[in-house]
Order: sequence, then structure tokens, then C-alpha cells
Amino acid sequence: MKLPVNSHVAVVDGESFTLFRNEGRIFDPKLAVEDTPELDATNFSAGIRHQDDNGQRLGRTDLNELAHGAAAAEWLNAKAIEGTLHDVLVIADPKTLGEMRQHYHTELKKRLVGEIDKTLTNHSSEEIEKAIAAA
Repeated sequence: MKLPVNSHVAVVDGESFTLFRNEGRIFDPKLAVEDTPELDATNFSAGIRHQDDNGQRLGRTDLNELAHGAAAAEWLNAKAIEGTLHDVLVIADPKTLGEMRQHYHTELKKRLVGEIDKTLTNHSSEEIEKAIAAA
């Protein structure tokens, strides 16, 4: 995957969110930790879509994790709207990424350079760089 120089990489799951910046080249990313945003997971609107008894019994639906994904999307939206994010790659586990997509603002959508549906939180920046290069 091509990752523009100085683009941001948001690595998200249901509990954590780390923001990186690509200081490498377009086909050879070198990530530097930019920020670990503090999120206020208050948007539990996903609960309406995930209120099936089977999912609740089997533990497939964690409203706190979904709210964290929504909060991450809202944080990215705010930064895109204020103009501090220009090119953004989102890397998240499939469930979190699906929830985040429900909350993307038009301005964030314009700035997305890609998405990778993979759990890469708690991985080293080198492992994340390899996953980006392979995508």
C-alpha cells in the first residue's frame, strides 16, 4: 500500500488508540508515535444495532468496545474538520472498523488513504510498517 509521507496512521481496537505519522517514504513507511488520544467513550448508539440475544449471550457484542470505536472516529472527524489531519490510514480490527465507518464524517472520508481490517494494537511499529507495506 502507498502511504504518503507525513500521513497519519490510526491504530485502533475496542480499548486503545494510537496515532502515528509516516516519516518514511511512500512505499517504505517509517512510523513515529504521534499521540495517544484520550477518548471519552460516551456514544453507545451502536447498542441499538447490536441488541440481539444470541450476540449478548455469546459475548460477541461489547458495547464499551463499540463506543470506543465510535469515540475514535469522532476524534479523527474533529481533527479532519479542523484541518490538522490530511492523509489518514485507519487500521482496526474488523468489528471496530465497522463501527468506526458508521461515524465517519465527510471531511474524514475525503482524507482517508486506506483502511486495514486487522488487529495491530500492541504490535511494534516495525510490525505495523510491514503490514502496511504488504497491504
